[in-house]
Amino acid sequence: MLRRKFISTTAKASASALVFSSGIFKSDPLLDKIGIQFFSLPKMLDENLTGALSMLSKIGYKEAELYGPYSFSTPSAIERWNAVTPSLGFKGSGYFGHTAKEMKKLLEDNGFSVPSIHTDLDTLQTRMDKLGEAARVLGNTYVVLPSIPPENRKTLDDYKKMAESFNKIGESAKAQGVKFAYHNHGYGLKEVNGQIPLEIIFSNTDPSLVFFEMDLYWTTAGGGDPIALLEKYKGRYPLMHVKDMVKKVHFSGDGGDPKQWIELFPYMTTAGNGVLDLKSIISKAKENGTKHFIVEQDMVKEPEIALKKSFDYLASL
Repeated sequence: MLRRKFISTTAKASASALVFSSGIFKSDPLLDKIGIQFFSLPKMLDENLTGALSMLSKIGYKEAELYGPYSFSTPSAIERWNAVTPSLGFKGSGYFGHTAKEMKKLLEDNGFSVPSIHTDLDTLQTRMDKLGEAARVLGNTYVVLPSIPPENRKTLDDYKKMAESFNKIGESAKAQGVKFAYHNHGYGLKEVNGQIPLEIIFSNTDPSLVFFEMDLYWTTAGGGDPIALLEKYKGRYPLMHVKDMVKKVHFSGDGGDPKQWIELFPYMTTAGNGVLDLKSIISKAKENGTKHFIVEQDMVKEPEIALKKSFDYLASL
């Protein structure tokens, strides 16, 4: 009797300790839902979409952010993608061979909503009607430009022209019932001739038409201060990519080309496993209007392990 009682009591105590040590069961978490950018596990999605979605759902992710190109993207966007896929080791993007309606059902069956999708500049400028149609099926609010093509950001005047283009894209997005957002990839944060290029975009775009997605890793790599930007541009960052740095590192140059991005991939790590003060940043982001917090660990190895670690940490805050 005593032995059975001891075993029962010990088992209950152990289970209780396990539950309350896990942030997943925290009664008042900092984040009530956590999203995943599909470029974190593109190969797994490409090889087994239903299995990957099931795995992400079981971890606890509730939002999904897709990346292009899509079947309706411009031919030039699809050509550029096809040119790089051999080196990436996968081809899948968009709906991974499914229709929008099929993708919507797969996502819903696994408990996902879609706040945003990434697409390219050409498609944003010439096929907003198709992006609007997709949004009416998927339910996404935002259509996001992941980076400005290098040829469109060589000078400060280029940034001013992009700001003008962004306003036009924002207007066409609004007409389709969606919102346009720009994801800065870390360039444009250093002073050039007395001006900071990213600030040119902020200053010359309509806050009601042009929104932003902050990437914590690339913002830090480019020399930016996430909290300072969130405070300065309150309400303009509804979306955030959450990732961590093993140690604080910066681009070897201005961060304007993929070579510099690739150089810093080895320093990317799971949320909570690095030096970024994610709790403070996320708290400040919430205060200043950020609504969607999306884990992105670009093509991470062993996503079933790495993405669970990131989720568990963020859920514990």
